[in-house]
Amino acid sequence: MDSSTDLTTWAAPLADLVEQGGPVVVILLSLSVFALALALAKLAQFALLGIGRHGRAKKALALWIDGRREEAAAAVARDRSVLGEVVALLMRGATVSGASEQRLREDIERVCLNRSARLRRFLRPLDMIAQTAPLIGLFGTVLGMIEAFRAMQQAGAAVDPSVLAGGIWVALLTTAVGLAVAIPASAFVGWCDGRIEREQSAMEEAVLAFFSGAPTERVSGKVVPIPTHKGERSHAL
Repeated sequence: MDSSTDLTTWAAPLADLVEQGGPVVVILLSLSVFALALALAKLAQFALLGIGRHGRAKKALALWIDGRREEAAAAVARDRSVLGEVVALLMRGATVSGASEQRLREDIERVCLNRSARLRRFLRPLDMIAQTAPLIGLFGTVLGMIEAFRAMQQAGAAVDPSVLAGGIWVALLTTAVGLAVAIPASAFVGWCDGRIEREQSAMEEAVLAFFSGAPTERVSGKVVPIPTHKGERSHAL
């Protein structure tokens, strides 16, 4: 009884919105459902890939730099994050006999690029929704305004201002719905971009620390290469 009442409470305003806004609102509501599904998929992906969980990988890297390689390998073996995977690949590559540092750098760079591309999956459709939803809403508003002024022309001198105002209000409704869809989608894409950039930065720092044998430093938000024992300078990816 309560469930059916709650469903009716939600469905009635939605049906009224669709009736007033017409096909444009239907399109925008469909886009909102699609955007929500993509956002949930993105959150699930971030959780599964351990985005932002760097503690275990950094601890393993510190153990490796300190010369405790067996402990480092054991620590990173239990890490399922993207950073942990990169650190584990670095350690395995360094233990392969005959593997050159240049070859290892190239291999880990490809891995990091691949992981970054994977993290950006689903963001382009969300960004397209954020950009096109206001335009679709504006298109609906233009169509509504055309219809309202056409009705005013047909009514001639007998036009009712309240009817005209009602028509314009309905026309503006589609723009409001378009913005309501676009603003959360755009904010979510920006949040995801920030998380991905921080993850890329963490991977760069880990690679730099691994090859330099010392922690990385940052100046004005940029990774600063640290000289190796041979007087060379290591480079971030």
